Amino acid sequence: METYLLDWANLLLRWLHVIVGIAWIGASFYFVWLDNHLLKPAAADLKAKGVDGELWAVHGGGFYNPQKYLVAPPDLPQHLHWFYWESYWTWMSGFALFVVLYLFNAESFLIDKRVFDWGSFQHGTAAAITAALGFLAVGWLVYDQICRRFGHTKDGSIGNDGLVLGLIAVFVVAASWGAGQLFAGRAAFLIIGAMLATMMSANVFFWIIPGQKQVIADMRAGRPVNPVFGQRGKQRSVHNTYFTLPVLIAMLSNHYGMLYSHAQGWLVLVLLMAVGVLVRTWFVKRHKGVNAWGLIVAALALLAALIVWMAPAKPDAAGATAAPAPTLAQVQAVIEQRCAMCHNAQLAQKGMQLHTPALIEQHAQAIYQQAVVQKIMPLNNATQITDEERALLGRWFEGRQAGAR
Repeated sequence: METYLLDWANLLLRWLHVIVGIAWIGASFYFVWLDNHLLKPAAADLKAKGVDGELWAVHGGGFYNPQKYLVAPPDLPQHLHWFYWESYWTWMSGFALFVVLYLFNAESFLIDKRVFDWGSFQHGTAAAITAALGFLAVGWLVYDQICRRFGHTKDGSIGNDGLVLGLIAVFVVAASWGAGQLFAGRAAFLIIGAMLATMMSANVFFWIIPGQKQVIADMRAGRPVNPVFGQRGKQRSVHNTYFTLPVLIAMLSNHYGMLYSHAQGWLVLVLLMAVGVLVRTWFVKRHKGVNAWGLIVAALALLAALIVWMAPAKPDAAGATAAPAPTLAQVQAVIEQRCAMCHNAQLAQKGMQLHTPALIEQHAQAIYQQAVVQKIMPLNNATQITDEERALLGRWFEGRQAGAR
């Protein structure tokens, strides 16, 4: 019953996370697009009101005319819509999902003793959980300090974007490497994605929204407005834009064992995130009317190189021919020792049962893909399956396929 309820919690939290994530990312993408498509107003009345840019659009059978004021309208409305709950709910639902799936099952999902041995069960699990949470907290603190210390020009305004983004990139690469040395591959990818997502939501919570509220309070009180609030909000919003696609690929990666099970998984993650940054940069430039096709070419070339580099080695045909095809009884012996404790009549993880020869035959393709090709099962190799046993399963499946032909 506990596993059943956890599955429901996983499903509902994941659903909520996707819904609010779409709302947040959609709003972010829309406003980046809108900012880059506003036109200087020609009408004298708009200029007199302080309108700096406007756009006419048609959608859903209606016409829309969004206007952006250089500072604010002369009469600031009492009722303003704030875009921040999308961000907060995305982070909260994602963190809850992280707790349910990874921290609650840390021994299975967070720890891989082949990567790093955290010690005894109780203390090791606590240490791994603390370290995972530390990545989120320390990631934000380091990122924030980079922005604070290096994100100012000599005159005190917000700037040095190239230096700041370069330092952030170096830090993310280092964090990716560090996570890859401490956690199971799947968890390492997710932790880096969660670290970036924490930076994004913390930008909204600690800087963007408080800065906007301070500007409004100053305006309503008749005090001069410090331009640094708008500059800093813009800086952090731009960072959030470039973080978006790297976060998405880190989150999606947990469905693709070929990514996080690679020996250099941290580098795979870094390269995939770099592709995301290139693609997002192309979109931003495209919104400004610049067709920087070189960015797309670079992204595709990087993807192609990654696909070629990660391609699994072809089996040795001569060796495969020389070794006799294992019997189903031999395969069943391996399955009973290494897999059946999670895939049996009482506990069918992922809906798969492997406790009879007929069920092993039925799931032969999945066994081959998960245990031989991608080597992601058993999860974190908790049952210590050997390379020889994986090879035995491979020869059985390949011989089975050859016999079918």
